[in-house]
Amino acid sequence: MMEDAPISRRDVRMDGFRLLIALVAAMWASEIVDTALDHRLDGYGIEPRDADGLIGIPAAPFLHAGFGHLISNTLPFLAMGFVIAFKGAARVALVTAVVTLVSGGGTWLVAPESTIHIGASGVVFGYATYLLSRGFFDRDFFEIAIGVAVGVLYGGVLLGGLIPEEGVSWQGHFFGAVGGLVAARALAPGRVQAQPT
Repeated sequence: MMEDAPISRRDVRMDGFRLLIALVAAMWASEIVDTALDHRLDGYGIEPRDADGLIGIPAAPFLHAGFGHLISNTLPFLAMGFVIAFKGAARVALVTAVVTLVSGGGTWLVAPESTIHIGASGVVFGYATYLLSRGFFDRDFFEIAIGVAVGVLYGGVLLGGLIPEEGVSWQGHFFGAVGGLVAARALAPGRVQAQPT
C-alpha cells in the first residue's frame, strides 16, 4: 500500500493563491451582476442595528459602489493577500473570516443608522494590520520586516482611511484594522499551550 506524498510548501502556497483569486473573482462577478441589476445588490450591505442588515456582514466585502471602488480595493487586497497566501489557503480563509466578522460586526454596532456599508476595504485594512503585527506575535524577524514594508507602503492610506469622511465607512476601516490585530494574535504559533496536570 502506497502512502500519500507529503504536501509541499509550493502546494500549500498555490492553494492559498487559488483561494485569494477565487475571492477576487467572486467580488468581480458580484459587481458585474450588480451593475446589470442597476445596483440592487448593494442593498444587501451592512445596515447598522437593523436585523436584516446582519446579512451584510458576510456580503459587504463582495459588494462595491461601481468598478472604480472595486478596483481601488482589488489591488491592495491582492497585494497583501498574496503575502498572507504564502501560509496557505487555511490562513487566507481564517484571516479573512476573522477580519470580516470583526469589521462587519463593529460597523453594524456603531455606524450611523439609515446607512448601508459595502466594499472590501475593511478586509484590506485587516490584511494590513495583520501583516503589520503578526511578526511581533510570531516573534519572526522576516515577518517583522514584511510588516515594516507594509507600514511604509500603506501607512499613510491606513491613517487617512480612519478620518471620518462623508460617504466613506471609516467604521469598517477601523474595525477591519482591529480584526487584523485579533487575527494576528489568535493565529500566532503557541497560542494553545498544554497545561500541566
